[in-house]
Formats: sequence, C-alpha cells, structure tokens
Amino acid sequence: MATTQIPSRHPPARGAVSSVAPNQTLYLSGLPDKLQKDDLRRCLYCLCSTHGPVLDIVALKTAKMRGQAHVTFKDIQCASTAMRALNGFEFFGRPLKIQYAKSKSDTIAKLDGTFKIPTFAQPEEAEATSNDQPTDLQRAVFGAPPAAGKSAAEPAASKEKAEEPKGMKRGREEEEEEDSDGSAMEMEESDEE
Repeated sequence: MATTQIPSRHPPARGAVSSVAPNQTLYLSGLPDKLQKDDLRRCLYCLCSTHGPVLDIVALKTAKMRGQAHVTFKDIQCASTAMRALNGFEFFGRPLKIQYAKSKSDTIAKLDGTFKIPTFAQPEEAEATSNDQPTDLQRAVFGAPPAAGKSAAEPAASKEKAEEPKGMKRGREEEEEEDSDGSAMEMEESDEE
C-alpha cells in the first residue's frame, strides 16, 4: 500500500522542535501588539478552547511581555493538540509561535496544592536595618522606650506643656444664671381659644 500524505490547511511550523518537556501551559509569541489585553485574551480563548478546556490565559502588556501570552489547558493532551494545530497559524496577520512553557503555571500549582507564594529577597541594606534595634520613629509610634542616647528631661518638659490649660470652658452653673435673670426670651401663654 502506498501512503499518501493529506495536505494540512496550516503552513508547516518553523522550529517546531522544542527541548522543553511537555506541559499543560503553552507559551505563545508573535502576537499582535496593537490589540487591547481583554480583546487579546478573548480571541486566544476562542482560538484555543476548540482544542480542549482552557483554565487560564495570561497576557501582559508590559514592555518585556508584549506580544506574548501563556495559555493553560486542563491536561497535557489538549495542550499538545493545540500546539500541533496552531503552531504557525496566522493570527491577526502574524504567524503564531507556540512552545511548551518552561515551568508549571501558578494556576496548575494551585490546583495541585503545590503552589508556594514567591518570596522576594530584600536588599542587604534593608536587612541590616530590619535586624537592628528599632528606629526613633518606630519607638515613638509603637510606644517603645526611647533610645539610651536620649535624655529623660525632654519627655518631662513635654508633659508640663500638655498640662497647661488652653482655654476656659464655662460650667453649667454659669449658663443657668444667665438664663434665669429674665433677659432672655419670655413666652406668653394665651388662652384665646
């Protein structure tokens, strides 16, 4: 029997050989820059959902990630099918370049229970100040005792200033005396009814 090759409607993929292991997440590049992020995500969802359930699409518009996206599928078979079918596909006039993502998606890690919150390393200067004694501002705000270098006379002077009266408030007795002398409004009762 002779084997005949059925022509594909998509052009052959350029550089389809990938050294990255198969993954549920696909890395797409060669996307149009001019599309809004929401429109791009919607179009990618419509395009990719024909090959299997899409869990997440990450398309950022930062300078570093412009024209790129990550599409996460439910399983590896769907991702492989989408990669074979869409690699080289003309998307808004530009050919798509699709590869497996280098690492597991955060969405998949959350579903697996293996997600770890990323920790960012602090600069060395920040570590030195955070490990030292609290600063004067921290002591003032959080009520810690003042540093050893501060004199005890300063707080005593501030207490004396705080005790001085700033104004005089009239007591209730004085208000009642003014009202009872009759100089205020008098009400007349009339029985004209």
